[in-house]
Amino acid sequence: MEKLRATIAQYSRWKELEPYIDRIEGHFESDFSLTVENAKALLESIAKEICTIHTVDLGNSPSINNVLKKAFIALGYSNNNMVNKVSGSLANIGQELGNLRNEISPTSHGKPLHELRERNNKVDLLTREFLIDSTLVVAVFLIRAFEERKSVVVISDEETVETEFIKYEDSEEFNVFWDDIYGEFNMGEYSYVASEILFNVDYRAYEIEIKAFKESDQEVESEE
Repeated sequence: MEKLRATIAQYSRWKELEPYIDRIEGHFESDFSLTVENAKALLESIAKEICTIHTVDLGNSPSINNVLKKAFIALGYSNNNMVNKVSGSLANIGQELGNLRNEISPTSHGKPLHELRERNNKVDLLTREFLIDSTLVVAVFLIRAFEERKSVVVISDEETVETEFIKYEDSEEFNVFWDDIYGEFNMGEYSYVASEILFNVDYRAYEIEIKAFKESDQEVESEE
């Protein structure tokens, strides 16, 4: 759990996932059906965000299995790539989480009282740990792969291309310009300049602003 928390702390775009983590931890022993439900929602949220950013069509009411597979493709892993083959197996974990949730959740279907009493004992501790640990591994991988492969553009399920990834340290002129306008932000003992925050929180916006900055410079030069 700590590795996922650290990953989210590193890439603050994903901070809205923290309530899922709290619920996964908080209900692990008392009501595992809620842990499973939030683990499934965690994976779906990450995968859907990746697909949304890469404009991948998910269709109507896609299964978690399908969403996870498309997220891997959106990250630039072709169908022939070993990682994408592995993703099929990992996606099955998501599917099994959904199946397990339906089996042990008290609200998925009406159940006799004795089944409600016993539902939390259907999954032993070792199996619980395996399911949740597997989920967290997939979650961390998806987030890190997205953040580290922002330059990948999906053309189709079979074709991807690499575009130039802008490095923060290579954009000093723009960074100085942006920081002169918006300054520095202090949070307790921590301090970050505006350009660094924009780069790490919303890379797409950083790209757009750099493009606008360069175009503005070119207009000034042409007028001269």
